Amino acid sequence: RAPGPVHVAPRFARLAWVSLEARCSQAHNGLTHLPFRTTRIAGDRRLYDAAGKMTRKPKRKLPASPSRRDSPLEPYHGHAAPSPAQCLAVRDALLAFHGFPDEFAPFRLLRLGLSPEDEGDQPAPRPTVLDGLVTTLLSQNTTDAISRRAFASLKAAFPSWDQVVDEEGMGLEDAIRCGGLAATKAARIRAMLRGVREKRGAICLEYLRELSVDEVKRELSQFKGIGPKTVACVLMFYLQKDDFPVDTHVLRITKAIGWVPPTATREKAYIHLNNKIPDDLKFDLNCLFVTHGKLCQSCTIKLGVQKPKDVKAVCPLARYCCIKEEIQE
Repeated sequence: RAPGPVHVAPRFARLAWVSLEARCSQAHNGLTHLPFRTTRIAGDRRLYDAAGKMTRKPKRKLPASPSRRDSPLEPYHGHAAPSPAQCLAVRDALLAFHGFPDEFAPFRLLRLGLSPEDEGDQPAPRPTVLDGLVTTLLSQNTTDAISRRAFASLKAAFPSWDQVVDEEGMGLEDAIRCGGLAATKAARIRAMLRGVREKRGAICLEYLRELSVDEVKRELSQFKGIGPKTVACVLMFYLQKDDFPVDTHVLRITKAIGWVPPTATREKAYIHLNNKIPDDLKFDLNCLFVTHGKLCQSCTIKLGVQKPKDVKAVCPLARYCCIKEEIQE
């Protein structure tokens, strides 16, 4: 039996009701009680009961703010370290122990607004952004000294980047073979150079100097083989931007001194450390962490001092270590 007519308050007379045919069909299927219905008025998603009384108003989801949408979320909300004071103390301790590393000194001068030739008799040209990117690509899975040798070999074989793109043989791969993974690196370098030329009309990345950090990340991350660490190195060394790359040494040391959780991945550690470390300390700390990671495993031997039984006695980070085991310097 079809249900009788439903009486509606006058103020709800404008609402579109469920048709009698639909109610009859539901009654036939045993669904004779219809406590709720959704109105059919465009833009109105509220629910009403059979008497026309509004039962609830669904919550509207607010759009994300631009800042939340553009910046990566903090992966370790409950991890307070490092504080600005801790960053400064560790920087000063490492600086007193190692001095500032000579290999990074030219980049430090550039950040201070000086040119490398201002500090020496032999003027050195300012590295281009593209040279820096290719050098960083060549440094993957090898030492800095070997990657520099591979880059010098590449520049000697190909005076211009257009020649690298247009060359169809094995010349590029042969030129960088001393750096290891020659086939993979050659393919990535050539693809990147070709992409830049197709997009910009010329093989040049100097326009990146005018972009923000996030814009540079978007520009460079579109190329295969250029990951967060490579982009961060280009930002910090060749664009003089405030960023903090995380390599194997940095990840290992920051885990040992409690700046990131023991289970932190390189990607999440990169986000956390960039959020926590003050911009004016990022460059010095990063260079010192890399240097310390290279030297501290046998730093006393390399410095010409007999290695004591307790390595922590000579490690400036020993007192910051938050784990029971020795720091794996």
